[in-house]
Amino acid sequence: MLEDVLDALYEFLWGPAMLLLLVGTGVFLTVRLKLLPWRNLFHALRLVFTKQEKGEGDISPFQSLMTALAATIGTGNIAGVATALTVGGAGAVVWMWIAALFGLSTKYAESVLAVKYREKNAAGEMCGGPMYAMKNGIKLKALGKLLAVMFSVFTVLASFGIGNMAQANSISSGLMSVFKIPPWLCGILLAAVVMLILLGGIKSIGKVCSIIVPVMAVGYILCALAVVIINVRNVPSGLCDMIKGAFSLRSAGGGFSGALVVSAMRSGISKGVFSNEAGLGSAPIAAAAANTDSPSRQAYINMTGTFFDTLLVCSITALAISSSGILTHSESSGAYLTIEAFESALGSFGGITVALGLVFFAFSTIIVWEYYGEKSLEYLVKSEKAVFGYRAVYSVICFIGAVSHLELVWRFSDITNALMAIPNLICLLLLSDVVAKECFMYQKRKKRRS
Repeated sequence: MLEDVLDALYEFLWGPAMLLLLVGTGVFLTVRLKLLPWRNLFHALRLVFTKQEKGEGDISPFQSLMTALAATIGTGNIAGVATALTVGGAGAVVWMWIAALFGLSTKYAESVLAVKYREKNAAGEMCGGPMYAMKNGIKLKALGKLLAVMFSVFTVLASFGIGNMAQANSISSGLMSVFKIPPWLCGILLAAVVMLILLGGIKSIGKVCSIIVPVMAVGYILCALAVVIINVRNVPSGLCDMIKGAFSLRSAGGGFSGALVVSAMRSGISKGVFSNEAGLGSAPIAAAAANTDSPSRQAYINMTGTFFDTLLVCSITALAISSSGILTHSESSGAYLTIEAFESALGSFGGITVALGLVFFAFSTIIVWEYYGEKSLEYLVKSEKAVFGYRAVYSVICFIGAVSHLELVWRFSDITNALMAIPNLICLLLLSDVVAKECFMYQKRKKRRS
C-alpha cells in the first residue's frame, strides 16, 4: 500500500511538468545571464582556492563549498548513478550531464540570492537560503512568505529523505556487502555518532567536511579511474550506449518508443538533482554562512559544486560501471552494483574503496543536511527546544534509514526533492532580474580588475 502511494506521488511529481520546470529554469537563467556561469567556470574554479579576507560569515568560502559538497558528493554519486543506470538505462547519464550543465546557472542564482538576503540570528550566526530570499526579495510579501514557509517545511521533510535515510541506507548496504556488518548495528552506531557530531554546529561541520571531502573525493576518483583504465577497451561502446539511450526512439524490438527516452530523462534528471542538488535550494543555505562581501563571488564558488559532483564524480562512476560490463548481467542495484563493478576490476580492494567512500561521503551528507533542516526549522519556529528535538529525531531516523528497504527510501527522497524544488524554482524565476543585476555588476568589476 505504501509503495503504491509513493509510486503514484513520484509519477505525478516527476512528470513532464516538473522536468520542464527544473531544466527550463536552468535554461532560462543561462540565457538571462548571457552564459556567464559557463563562460566564468574556470574563473570560478580559481576562486575556490583563492583566500577571501573581507566580509562577514561563520565559515570560510572554501569550507562553505566543502560543506555544500559534503551534502552532494555521497550516495547520489555511488548508489544514485547505479540506480539511474538500472532504471533509466545508459542514456540516463547523458540527461544527468545536460541537467548539470544548466544546473550551473541554477546553483549560481540561488547562491547569489542566499548571500544577498541573509540575516543574523540572536546568537550572531548567519541565516540564509531560499526562505530568506523569498521573504525579503519577492515584492508580493504574502506570496513570498507563503513560498518561504512551503520551502522550509519541505526542506525539513527532505532532510529526512535525501539527507538522512537514503544516506544511512547506502552506508548500511555498503558495510553489509563488504564487511558483513548487520544493518541494525550500523544504524545504532550511526545514530549515536551523528548525535554527537551535531553538537558542534556549522563551524565544526565545516571543519570536518573540509578534511573528509577533498581526501575521500580524490581517493575515490583515482580508484574509479583505475577501473576505467583496466576496462578502457569497453569505454567507446559504453559512451555510444549512453548517447543512443538518451536520444534514440527505437525500442529493442525494432519499433519506436518514446517511453525509453522519457525513462532515461526522468531517471537521469531526478538522480542528477539528488546528486548535485541544483534547483533544490539546499546548497545556498551553506553559501549564506560563508565569509564574503560579494554575493556573486560566493555564488561562483558554490556553483563549482555542480561541476565537481556531477560532471566529474558522477561521470567517472558511470564510466566505471558501464565499462566493467557488469550492468548487462548483474541483478544488483544501488551501491551493490557499484561495488560489483569496482570488484570486477580491482578485486576486494575495489569493493572496500566503494564501501569506505560510501561511509565517509554519506556520513558527511547526513550531518550537513541536518544543518539545512535545522536552519529551515529555525525559520519556522525560532525555538531552541524545537531545534534540539529535531536533532534527536534526526539521529533516530538514521537508524530507520539503515534498516529500510532501498526502493522505498529512494522513492521518498525523489518525492521530497520535487516538493522542495518547486517553491525554490518559482523564487528563482521571480527574482531573476535581481540575480542578473548582481551577475553583471560583478562581471564589470572583474573586467576592471583584469
